[in-house]
Amino acid sequence: MKDLNDLRLIMESRYPIVVVETWEEQRALDLVRRIGMREGRPVFSWSIVDGLRRLEVEGAPNQRHTVEPDAVLGQIRGNAEGGIYALCDFHPFVENAPKVVRLLKEIALRHDTVPHTLVLVSHAFTLPPELSRFSARFRLSLPDQEQLMHIVQEEARAFGRARGERVRAGREALDKLVRNLRGLTTEDARKLARGAIIHDGAITENDLPEVNRAKFRLLDMDGVLSFEYDTASFGQVGGLSQLKQWLHRRRDAFLQPQGPDTPRGILLVGVQGGGKSLAAKAVAGLWHLPLLRLDMGAVYNKYFGESERNLREALQLAETMAPCVLWLDEIEKGLASGDNDGGTSRRVLGTLLTWMAERKAPVFMVATANNIEQLPPELVRKGRIDELFFVDLPAADIRAEILRIHLDRRGQDTAQFDLAALAEYCDGFTGAEIEQAVVAGLYSARAQEAPLSEAHLRTEMTSTVPLSVTMAEQLAALRAWCHGRAVPAG
Repeated sequence: MKDLNDLRLIMESRYPIVVVETWEEQRALDLVRRIGMREGRPVFSWSIVDGLRRLEVEGAPNQRHTVEPDAVLGQIRGNAEGGIYALCDFHPFVENAPKVVRLLKEIALRHDTVPHTLVLVSHAFTLPPELSRFSARFRLSLPDQEQLMHIVQEEARAFGRARGERVRAGREALDKLVRNLRGLTTEDARKLARGAIIHDGAITENDLPEVNRAKFRLLDMDGVLSFEYDTASFGQVGGLSQLKQWLHRRRDAFLQPQGPDTPRGILLVGVQGGGKSLAAKAVAGLWHLPLLRLDMGAVYNKYFGESERNLREALQLAETMAPCVLWLDEIEKGLASGDNDGGTSRRVLGTLLTWMAERKAPVFMVATANNIEQLPPELVRKGRIDELFFVDLPAADIRAEILRIHLDRRGQDTAQFDLAALAEYCDGFTGAEIEQAVVAGLYSARAQEAPLSEAHLRTEMTSTVPLSVTMAEQLAALRAWCHGRAVPAG
């Protein structure tokens, strides 16, 4: 009912052109038909296959002579009786088509005398600038939590009637499925709910990864925005004690806000392999929230305006998943300041800054960066983010803890190793380099058909040249920049 009223108000505001971007074409046509019948106006739909046909008259014949875009617009332009025309998938016919654009404009210019309303229904539609002032955009609403639960229950009942058995579902798994269907259209949510049920007659947490993969493919966000399934617990992150304390103090304020000052996000800067990405995952694990990873490099598109659109759609999807954690990995690669890209990076930055300032949904942003100096100053100032943390190389006790974590994870008895002594051998190593030393030591031990020993680990450590040596100058510069500007994460 809300969609019907909102679209009717737009039409009553006498916009000659209404753009409806949706994958639910039939639902959009139904709204247009109902509005036309309520107002007593003739309603037509058009496609390049069928041409024009009356939408509110059952069994009305197709007007095959209007299948070409300029033919249908010419007929509408010549019709003295105002009507509503829903033109489906019309977007290809306005690109580099001056005659089609001119016909659309002439219909719009005559709207006061012949009140035709053109409803352009497509999955995406970019209007030429000369038509933008005659148009309004309308977006169909998405089902809310209650409606999604109803959809899942309907599919479960349908399965039960067809198979003669009741769908097995725990309350927690059901709630998670419904939450992960947010952001989808009614029909897409129904398809994914049906898919989760049909293969085993149950709704379990094992269904969620495939549901989310299918969801992001449907939303065309696969590659730009991804759902991270392995959100590490803070037990898997060595060190970072100050960051952990900061997050513990703000957990309830984010999950149960009692005022306007809710935590908004952090920026983690440090050397590659230092644990920034793992820490970003661990925020979601600590707060028991879904984690979305936004690939800033994948946002960019060769077509003008599409990069900003990709980012807006990704941020809108993150809001539909709220409460959640949004991880912007290596953010400097997408927002590095400069004018060598026709201003695209500045426009993308503006889109992100506007969202950071105005968002109302509980989306906690965790941005990670290796090179802070490439980031624009507008992004790193307080108010945009809550805090800037510097993730330095781990100290000796933290290196011992990281060794214990990785040995434990690979089924090794850590009591058999002098972790403190091994930590001295890997002085200057990042967490990733320590992990790789353990992995390489296991390969060596397996090749010798022997159990892993300290000797294997020492050999791998002494033969490794860490980043702190190969990139000593860059690390020194990063430490100098962060001194006094960032809070130590450890």
